[in-house]
Amino acid sequence: MTDAVLEIRGLNVDYGLGDEAVHAVRDVDLTLHRGEVLGLAGESGSGKSTLAYGLTRLLPPPGVIAGGEVLYHPDGGAPVDVLRMTLPELRKFRWAETAIVFQGAMNSLNPVHRISSQLTDVIKAHDPRSTPASRLARAREMLRLVGISADRLDSYPHQLSGGMRQRVMIGMALALEPKVVIMDEPTTALDVVVQRQILRQLVELRERLGFSVVFITHDLSLLVEFSDRIAIMYGGRIVEEATSADLYRDPLHPYSHGLLNSFPALRGPKRELTGIPGSPPDLRAMPPGCAFHPRCPHAMERCGVEVPVLGIPGDVRSGHDAGANEPAPADRTVACWLHPVHDDGL
Repeated sequence: MTDAVLEIRGLNVDYGLGDEAVHAVRDVDLTLHRGEVLGLAGESGSGKSTLAYGLTRLLPPPGVIAGGEVLYHPDGGAPVDVLRMTLPELRKFRWAETAIVFQGAMNSLNPVHRISSQLTDVIKAHDPRSTPASRLARAREMLRLVGISADRLDSYPHQLSGGMRQRVMIGMALALEPKVVIMDEPTTALDVVVQRQILRQLVELRERLGFSVVFITHDLSLLVEFSDRIAIMYGGRIVEEATSADLYRDPLHPYSHGLLNSFPALRGPKRELTGIPGSPPDLRAMPPGCAFHPRCPHAMERCGVEVPVLGIPGDVRSGHDAGANEPAPADRTVACWLHPVHDDGL
């Protein structure tokens, strides 16, 4: 896939101003292609949700965009920078072009209104020329699309299970047929079986409707199973990006390696889970050099002094184990001094 629908270039997000500002997202570059599921993984505090709020301009105070571009590519039109849209333009852009399913979304429904009114209100707000009958028909269609019987339109949120409420929120996000759907840990509060059901349904909807997905979670095992590509965040930066197959088979960054070894394999022999020692860095007092070096088993002197550049790696040892050198795939990047980058990847 080479057709970009969303490009994030040099995005920086701060909380606060001046010398007291906390740099929550630093120099992030990401490209989302049409019809793609791009996973974004990392521990709590790595900047994932801040990135999602920043690129949709939904940052609560004191969050501010400190720099960068978010280019949206409409079908057949010139790219537009979301960060420079006027408020009327932004209102038209949200939901119609890009929708977001928030963290804890299943608790986002208004408890005193029926599902029907909440779905039709979204359509009415962004398409005021629609008729009540057409809005209700669209609401029925969206419930059926996410696997819920249309007779649930008359239900209140408390009469639905957590998984059903989550499906309603996904249906609400898809009501205006957006090209991009951003999902910020939408299945965190659900059990594993329901998580898989919702994610499989999301993939089926993506294949049927053709929208692109940015899926944000701390659970890398989910992303490996359902994403086309995965970007790993740590300390507000992207530290590795690769296809899900490449990342699972051969993680290059020690942090990615630690995340993958933090959950058990469903098949194969039993193995000891190692996890990652220590805690994520305090964004108010970031360590010098590579932010991961205080926790990294492969840290060198250089790691505590210089920040590694995200780029295309040269020849690397597969899986951090001894063995023959193998060329890294050209479509992956990493920011780690263990893997020098090509000059053309800088």
